[in-house]
This record gives sequence, C-alpha cells and structure tokens, in this order.
Amino acid sequence: MPFRKRAGATLSPEAGGVGPRTGRRARARRSTRLLGQAVVLTCLGGLLSPGVAAADPDAGKEASGHVRDLVGRMTLDEKLTFLHWTTGPEGAPPVKGVGYLPGVPRLGIPPMQASDGPVGIRLNGGRATAMPSPVALAASFDDGLATEYGKVLGREGRAFGQDVVLAPMVNNIRVPYGGRNFETFSEDPLVSARMAAAQVRGIQGQGLMATVKHYAANNQEDNRDGVNVTVDEQTLNELELPGFRGAVEAGAASVMCAYNGVNGSPSCSNAELLQNVLREQWRFTGWVMSDWLAARDTSDITKGLDQELGLDLDHEPAPGEEIPDARYFGARLKAAIQSGTVPEALLDRSVIRIVGQMERFGLLAKKPPARPDRDPQAGRDAARTIAENGAVLLRNEHRTLPLAGGPGADIAVIGDGAKRPKVSGLGSAYVVPDRATAPLDALRDRAGDSATVTYEAGEDLVGVPLPDHALTPAFHNGRQLEQGGRATFYRGALTVPADGDYRIALGALGGMVTLQIAGQDPIVAAAVYGDRTSVVLPLTRGTHQVEMSGWAWQDSPLSVDLSWVTPEAAAADFDRAVAAAAGARTAVVFVQDEGSEGVDRTSLSLPGRQDQLIAAVAKANPRTVVVLNTGSSVLMPWLRDTAAVLNMWYPGQEGAEATAALLFGDANPSGRLTQTFPASEDQHPVAGDPQRYPGTGGEVAYSEGILTGYRWYDRNGIRPLFPFGHGLSYTSFAYDDLEAVPVADGLRVRLTVRNTGTRDGQEVVQVYLGPSPDVTAPQADRKLVGYTKVALRAGQEKRVTLAVDRQQLMYWNSESHGWRPGTGERALQVGATPAGPHLRTTVTVPRR
Repeated sequence: MPFRKRAGATLSPEAGGVGPRTGRRARARRSTRLLGQAVVLTCLGGLLSPGVAAADPDAGKEASGHVRDLVGRMTLDEKLTFLHWTTGPEGAPPVKGVGYLPGVPRLGIPPMQASDGPVGIRLNGGRATAMPSPVALAASFDDGLATEYGKVLGREGRAFGQDVVLAPMVNNIRVPYGGRNFETFSEDPLVSARMAAAQVRGIQGQGLMATVKHYAANNQEDNRDGVNVTVDEQTLNELELPGFRGAVEAGAASVMCAYNGVNGSPSCSNAELLQNVLREQWRFTGWVMSDWLAARDTSDITKGLDQELGLDLDHEPAPGEEIPDARYFGARLKAAIQSGTVPEALLDRSVIRIVGQMERFGLLAKKPPARPDRDPQAGRDAARTIAENGAVLLRNEHRTLPLAGGPGADIAVIGDGAKRPKVSGLGSAYVVPDRATAPLDALRDRAGDSATVTYEAGEDLVGVPLPDHALTPAFHNGRQLEQGGRATFYRGALTVPADGDYRIALGALGGMVTLQIAGQDPIVAAAVYGDRTSVVLPLTRGTHQVEMSGWAWQDSPLSVDLSWVTPEAAAADFDRAVAAAAGARTAVVFVQDEGSEGVDRTSLSLPGRQDQLIAAVAKANPRTVVVLNTGSSVLMPWLRDTAAVLNMWYPGQEGAEATAALLFGDANPSGRLTQTFPASEDQHPVAGDPQRYPGTGGEVAYSEGILTGYRWYDRNGIRPLFPFGHGLSYTSFAYDDLEAVPVADGLRVRLTVRNTGTRDGQEVVQVYLGPSPDVTAPQADRKLVGYTKVALRAGQEKRVTLAVDRQQLMYWNSESHGWRPGTGERALQVGATPAGPHLRTTVTVPRR
C-alpha cells in the first residue's frame, strides 16, 4: 500500500515532503512543521455545470431493491466493513493500492480495491503508465484528450485489479505556491469542470469508478490538516464548486472530502457541503469518502460522510500482523450504533450508496465484466499525444524554434533534467513509469548522427557517493535491510572539509529511509519522492553526527543510495555548462521545480541555482532555449535574455520524445496557459496578505472573492509575466466575421478562423463575456464562457461555432441562494490577449 502520513509526520507521500533533487532546507523545515515526526504507511493517500455534456443516465439512479435487500441481510459487522478501507484479506500481504474492502462473499458481494491517482494508477512496488500531469492535460484545452487520459487510467486500473481510482482532482489553482497545482487543472472553473467531466467519462467508460477530490476549497498544502477556509457563498459556487459539479453530473461514483474546514466546519463533517449541496442540489447518489485521515468523529456519518479512507500505520504490516482499526468508522461507530447515539439507518444508507455503485458498475452480476489486459502501447501513445498538445510555447524570439539547419545540428544540452527525466510531481500522485527516456537521448536521436550534441549538468542534483574518509565508519550503498525489516542501520560521523552548501541526495528502493544529520531537518526518501530526494544543506567545517533508519516492504529488501555534491564540484559543474553553451550554436537548458503533496513551494523562483544558470548560459549564448518541467507558475528573471521558452510541465513518461518533437518542429505547440504566471512575488492575488495565504491562526480568508486568477489581474490593471490563455505556435491565425446570438440554451458564437502561416497547426478559440449591467453582485471584468480547439492546415480556414451554455450567463445570488441570469447588453470577446487574434462584439442576454 502507498504511504501517507497522519497529521504531523516527518515526510511522506500523501503528506508530501522534501522533493527529490531540488528540495531546499526551507522546504524541509516547513514539511517537518506540517507533518510532524511519525511516518504513516499509505499513499493511500439544477442546470448542467459550465459546458459539461449530459450526465451519465445511470449516475443519479437510486439504489435498486436488490441492493437494499442485500444490505438488509447483512450483519452489523458486515455493514461496518464497507465504511472503512483496510490493508488486504485477513492474514495476507497488504494490497499494493490505497486499500481493500472485503465484501460479503456469502451474499455474492465481491471485495474491492482502490488506487491513488490522478497521474496514473499508482501501486506500491509496481510500474504503470505515467501520464502528463493534469495541469498539462488542461493546457491542451481539448476535452477529447481528457477523455483519452481517463481511458488510460480506467483500463490500467481494471487490468491491475482495481475497482476505484482516486481521481480526478479539481481544486481551483488559487495559490501559485500550491504544492499540488500540478495535480489539478486550472484557475478557471469552466476549464476545470469540462476537464473533470471528460476525464470521469473516460475512466468510468472502462469500468473503473472515479473519485473526484478534494471537496472543497483544498487549495493549499500549508496547514491543510488544520486550516479553516472562510469563503462567501458566491465565490464558493462560482469558482470552487463547478469542477466538482461537473464530475458529479458526468457520473462520478464517489466524492472525497478534504482535510481543511470550510466556513467553520471540517469538510468531512460539513452538512452544508455534503448534504445540502451534494445531495439536495446536485442529486448525487454515490458515496462520500474521507481523505486519508480527514474524518473527525463517528458523528460525521450524520453530516453526510459515508466512508473513512485511512488507517494509522507506521510501517507495512507483516502477514498475520494485527491491523489497527479505523479511527472512527470501525469499533467506535459500532459502539455508537449499539448505544443508540448513531441510528443504524444511517449506516444502512451509507452501505446502500457504496453497494449501489458496485451494482451500477456490474460488480454484483453473476458474470462481472471481464478485466482487460494492459495495453502499454496505447498508454504510451496517449501520454505522448497529451504531452505534445499540452506543451505551451511561452516565448519564441526571431523564430528560434523549431530547430533546423546549423542551429539544430550544434546543440549544448544543459540541466540535470536532460539526463534524469522529470516525469511527475511528488506524493500520492507519483507513478513509477513503465519507461522514461532521457531528453538528452531523445534530442540526440532526433538531431541525427551528423549533429554535435554535448551535455553538461550545470547543477548536478545527485553527485557521487560519499568517499570512505567522509563517513566514519564508511557507508556502502546497496542493501541495508532484508524484507520486512525495520531498524536503524547506520550511525556515524560526517566529516565536512570546509564551510559551504552541500547537496545531499538520498535514494531508497524497496521501502523508506530517513537520514538525520545533526542540526539539520531530516531527509526522507521513498518511491513517492521519485528516484532521489535531493536537498542543499549549509554545513560547517568539522564533524557532524549521522543516523539512518528505515523499513523495507514485506516482499523486497531496502536498498539505499547516498551521494553528495560538494561546493567545489557544484562550481565546476556550473562553469563547464556555461563554457559548453558558449561553444555551441544553440543552448537548450532543462530546469524544473518540485511540486509535492504535503508542502507548498516557499518561492515562485526555480529551486537551487537554476535561475543563475540560465542567466549565465543566456549571456554566453543568445540562442538559449529554456525547457520548463514545472507544475505551476514560476518567475523568469532571465526571460528577456533568452531566445525561447517551452513549458512542458511535468510531461509524463513520454515527455522526452514529445519535447524533442516540439523543439524540432515535428509537432506544433498548441497548448495555452490555464493559470496566470505572475511577474513577481508581490503581484498576484494572495501576495502580501497572510490572511489570504497561508492564513493566520489557522484561518484563511478568500477576501478576494470571485477575483482570482486572471480576473484579479484584469480588475487591478496588473500585467502578469504571461496571461491566462497565452500560448504561441509555429504558425499564425486570424479571426473574422464574428457573430453572437442568444439561443434557448445560452449563446451561439460563430466566427471564421484562418491559418495564415505556412505550417499546419491548432488554435484554441476562447470566448469571454463581460459583466451584466443588471447585476449588483460582484462580477469579473470578463470571464471565460466557452472554448474549442480547431485544427487547420496551412492556409485553411473554417467557420467555427461555439455553444455557450446558459449556465455561463448566470451568477450566484447570495440573497436568494441560487443562480440568476445576468441579463442585458454584455461585451463579448474572442481571443485571450490583444497580442493574439481577437474580436469584440456585444450580445444582449434576454430576461426569461
């Protein structure tokens, strides 16, 4: 099973931790404060919504009489087994996913298993297709690709023996520092709703149940366990909830409630969210599960919580070892029912909801749907297509890209990520890929044998094993613990030759390891942190006490790899990279950040010395191309000195091939930003206001209201580094002949789109609507109300029609507690930015 932590542990999966390779001491310090000292075993860690297609016709059906009969024949203990996940069949090794429900064999109800998502099917000790991060998928602005993404998860989940996947994540990108921004879609509710709905349809079309998470307002990792979010009714309904509603109306089987509180009540004890909104307004008939340890009390079942997900564990249990009970929905709930404190009818209701979804997905049938075989090639094909379509070309001066001719035949490739591919962010979403080519190898293959492609790390994130004289006694990398072992396996002293910043890299295979250097925060390595955890520590000359401890999975030994980069080696790496760039026609620099569950970034700058490296390389070579492997927005102080910037996000296991195709023009960039990139640390919606983020006294206030993301920049007249919707192409487009007319179900927008360049390409047509003159509630200066992606050959034009759903013409009225139309004459704009193609008109929204 995967790893998570309980509230307050050192560093671990669903709880996050210091990221591999580029984590810094400040992040380690914050992680320790957030997560405490105990590592917990898991990683178990009305109208249609905006633009969402019709709901699954079976999604809203009440449970059948057969389900009610089955539940009526269960004993109390049998019913309780549905309300909390466990580690696996009694006496057997733990399952490799999030958890296991035993079912009731005597009644023909089979067991169920669940896995983490949303970047792939994450199973401990296993490999799967590592998809591009959802933020990259969203940047494609392609609902069809979102469905294909879901199909990969659905098929692989079923093939791996899973029945439920904890995906998609739809929380709003409100905080640019958010550690999990890579796992979600956008700062815009329409994009989130459409992506979520399409992905749910893809997942569940393969027979796997989807769990949309984290309901609701879980938009930061900092103090996520304890923070209470105060958010007004309009903001909640217009910005945060549409993604969830889109998933629910697409038929999501389950909803996961979050750790944080909302307006004074914990999300998993929040009757307003779980009963009024979810059940009464949206008519949701599936079940609600908690995030790992987010349940608060047995009384949560009276507020709308149906199932508790997590268990308190500090290691992987051995076969036959007693498994701890659930915190609230096990023996404690049984006692509450027997005493009459909790009516048994509420237990029945929850079990009916769960078993009802099992029936809906055919699990109760005499012949349940056959599980498919894996199709790794289909997964690879989808991963590459999505990586190519979600990549955003941010800058391309003097048509530096695509690479061709002399500049494409003499390249200096720089950056640790060029040799060690950055596939994904970290935490419970991290998937060990089936394969992942190094971008350096993909570029060499594409450039051809006649090209010169050199490589320098610039900033080495791993280094070399510590020499024997540095550790006393000497430490030898490799196997440290046998299967199922738990121990402190090394105590000694580290001798540091001189004061300076030393990068320490720690890798663990087959379990988890914690390295403690006296006076420093602990460093933790495990599969959910990628192949290495790499941090820079300021160490003084002299001797430092060192201790390493860990545990091994029951079916594999623990192997440990410890290495370092000394200050002298780091300086030499930097200088060699700059020299290599100066000697080549083109320099391609790969840089990355480390988005992770459990910890937010402490800065929008690239970690380590990457900004300085880019600046030095660009000074040495004006044809410098920067490839970003990042999960969210980053600052770019070097931007004006570079020739091109290609944002590949965390591109998944096929990212190297996709990057090479885009750099050389075999694919044409067509992604657009679904979040605004700030120009500085003090120019974004939560900057300079600790009440907005990270909160004060455990309270966060969404005082910006509906003005998040691009809406805030529009209202305040602040120019970002890159705006929402921005993205360049190797061709050009023009718009013409715009018309917008009201229709019964919203608006119909038509225009002509023409490819005016010499290459085939895809354009994302974006429609924005201005405020209503008849509404006194807060309104944005403009909001996205529709989009579509259009493929055009060079010179081709198409007449494009976009249907703007009636929901997009409405606003939430906090006095009447419902949706109301925004009537009157309203401005309509097609095109995201004045720098690109755009048209304007007005449209009158009638009173109906």
